[in-house]
Amino acid sequence: MATDVVAPSRSRAGLAIAAAIAATVPALTVRLGGLHPEPLIAAVIFGIAVIGAAFMLAWAAEVVQLDISAGLALALLALIAVLPEYAVDFVFTWKAGKEPARYAPDALANMTGGNQLLIGVGWSMVVLIAAYRMRVRRRATGEPVPPRSAGGTDVGLSRTHSVEIAFLVLATIYGLTLPLHRTLTLWDAALLVAIFGWYIARVARAPAETPHLVGPARAIGTLPTTNRRVVVVLLFLGAVIAILLCAEPFAESLVETGEHFNIDDFVLISLVAPLASEAPELLVAGLFAWRLQTDAGLGALVSSKVNQWTLLVGTLPIVFAISSSSLHGLPIDAVQREELFVTAAQSVYAVSVLANLRISVTEASTMLGLFMVQLVTKLPLFEPIHATARISVGCVYLVLAAVIIFRNRAAIRPLMRDGLKTPYSALASD
Repeated sequence: MATDVVAPSRSRAGLAIAAAIAATVPALTVRLGGLHPEPLIAAVIFGIAVIGAAFMLAWAAEVVQLDISAGLALALLALIAVLPEYAVDFVFTWKAGKEPARYAPDALANMTGGNQLLIGVGWSMVVLIAAYRMRVRRRATGEPVPPRSAGGTDVGLSRTHSVEIAFLVLATIYGLTLPLHRTLTLWDAALLVAIFGWYIARVARAPAETPHLVGPARAIGTLPTTNRRVVVVLLFLGAVIAILLCAEPFAESLVETGEHFNIDDFVLISLVAPLASEAPELLVAGLFAWRLQTDAGLGALVSSKVNQWTLLVGTLPIVFAISSSSLHGLPIDAVQREELFVTAAQSVYAVSVLANLRISVTEASTMLGLFMVQLVTKLPLFEPIHATARISVGCVYLVLAAVIIFRNRAAIRPLMRDGLKTPYSALASD
């Protein structure tokens, strides 16, 4: 498969890879050495290790696209990209199967926090960075800078991304029912995993594309074939080993830190853990936006949202059932239902915005602003109004979404038809 990689500075790429590997060393030393640092210190050490491993995984996952078929690459990358988040969520869910009273409230924390971060920061970041770069480039070339109202700095997606958006619509519609549940059941798992399976079957028909590689992934991609494959395998193995060894102590240290400082476990986990697991993906998307490769950057984040909102949520009841040796659903308490509501409402707003395959600076700023409100009101200082804030922000998302859906109503049916039925050859020809 051909590639558009351009040889970057090997020394800088080597330093980045070395830094990611070095980030895992203290945590592996602590874990394998049987050491027991203070909870806060342990959370920092293991959190940094998860970040380092996630970067290694992200680089390897990008480069592996050069060596495997398009369909297999999509299926594999869908699983790999969110492995750090899966690992942390699975730890809490497995423990919830053994000790429901203590760990069930934390089982969905990382998932909801990660989903909210992905849209609130990730999607908005791509648009805002790209808009800034567009303005800078136009000023440098002497082009007139159109006003925002004219859409000159909007970020658009190619028609092929209708597929991801259409499946995100399906997942979001079902996601709106989850806050009404008392448990996340195997029936929920079956439906969500089925949507994911349908999605993978659909995208597997996509024609092979030249992967867009940036940073260390570009450097690895320019290596001779044998050397490249060896590096990719070593990065995969190193990242997986680090994640498997560090996910559980990272999760435990977050719980113990919350208990030590009297901070609600759910709040702490939903704020901190996603920062570690989502960091590489957000950085790569930001680099794409800086280079004005917005279709690649935003498209990757939309695809990741589909994976998290279907496969990740769907596998949690399965893990719980195996751990508890029962068919009982994963318990969902009041706080989790509120977080599921605001996560689903945010997703409704996001897909309504993308119904016309474009996001404006105003819409991106709204995403970021509402996410920041969620973030601030989760702090312990605002504990008395946590529930009210969650419900209020969720309602704001839904009201704004209703307005946008009405405005873009003519685009919805073509979007769903393109996403679920139209052949890729027709989508790509547009």
